[in-house]
Amino acid sequence: MHSTDYTDTLILPASDTRAETATAPPSGKRSIAELQYERLSGADYTWTSDDLLFDVHCARKGIGEADRAAEREEFFSKGQPCLRTSPLTKTYGWAMHFDSGGRIALLPMGSDRLAELQADPSVTVRTAMKSSR
Repeated sequence: MHSTDYTDTLILPASDTRAETATAPPSGKRSIAELQYERLSGADYTWTSDDLLFDVHCARKGIGEADRAAEREEFFSKGQPCLRTSPLTKTYGWAMHFDSGGRIALLPMGSDRLAELQADPSVTVRTAMKSSR
């Protein structure tokens, strides 16, 4: 089984993001960005990366609870892109902090909490992947 989980890690917005502030992605299209934002917004340290990515996958594919165990095994039998590729961190100006249990908090760019975590030597800092424009 492959995993996308991080611990004690901060993912900063991509260096080439066009966002000047963190914004919610457009709603109504059920995009990956929208579904990730719905789950993470206001739910700090609830989701792990694996749980989030798999839940969004199931929501987009219409996979019900009864089929999720088998689907999860198949989904993680091969590598999946980690949240450094999330549109939230690449496009919409969000950072993600993963605590020691691998649970995620969504942080707006420029926030005091983001600056605190960047300065914390116990936190590994990574940057989201650049967009391929």
